[in-house]
Amino acid sequence: MDALIPPLLNGTAQGALLLLAALGLSLTFGQMGVINMAHGEFIMAGAFVAYLTQLVIPSSDISIPVALPLAFIVAGILGLLLEVSILQWMYRRPLDTLLVTVGVSLILQQAALQIFPAQGVPVEKPGWLDGQIDVFGYGWPSRQLFTIVLAAVCVVALAAWLKYSPFGRRIRATVQNRDLAETLGVSTRRVDRLTFFVGSGLAGVAGVAASLIGGTNSQMGAQYIIPAFLVVVAGGIGQIKGAIIAAWVVGVALAFFAQWTTGSLAQVLAFVLVVVFLQLRPQGLFTVRTRGLA
Repeated sequence: MDALIPPLLNGTAQGALLLLAALGLSLTFGQMGVINMAHGEFIMAGAFVAYLTQLVIPSSDISIPVALPLAFIVAGILGLLLEVSILQWMYRRPLDTLLVTVGVSLILQQAALQIFPAQGVPVEKPGWLDGQIDVFGYGWPSRQLFTIVLAAVCVVALAAWLKYSPFGRRIRATVQNRDLAETLGVSTRRVDRLTFFVGSGLAGVAGVAASLIGGTNSQMGAQYIIPAFLVVVAGGIGQIKGAIIAAWVVGVALAFFAQWTTGSLAQVLAFVLVVVFLQLRPQGLFTVRTRGLA
């Protein structure tokens, strides 16, 4: 039992971080079918926002709560600029969006290298995250619990927004049938832009959480983009509940595999596990119900 508790708790926290990274992808990829490889750099942007906020507000007890909405806005604006300037011309051309966003990803990485030190910069965690919580004799770092709580808040807020707000209903209508939604007067262009803003903003929030665990550097986005895509696909395209389950399973699998192997091999084994699952269930855990015009 003692051997199971640490990887289970650490894996749950790692899964929460993956979920934060995957939520925005689930929204944009699920609705628009855009393979946005620059999503990882929006995570990086959120992490650097946390660092810059601490330069302005030295007290980390205050700067981190301030950085969370700022990171959401900054990353959201970056995503919106990408959608308006490039991606809006490439819908229904997934290979083109993949290639273009890989290029954008590299550009953003190089821009970060020019602005910030190559070795990265630290983000000081708040004093209220310094402690540990005793769970069956294991000292669980408070910052991991914070990541889980933050992911839960984002999931609840996103689900409520999609279900109860007028824009959320328009997003769901567009996902179910874009042509029919346009026929009924829904401005799908506005929906696409808002979706990209919110999805990218969630990546910024994930970046703040990631910076508290591993600091910031120009390559950090690459650590999350592939696992996040796997979580989205395994959970079911555009399915938040599927992403929650898939993120937890991948996070716990990574933690357990890391006990027996190296970190790199643990990632490979976890990815193989997801690939095997997708061979058995290509549609993922859940599927989106769509409605046709005919």
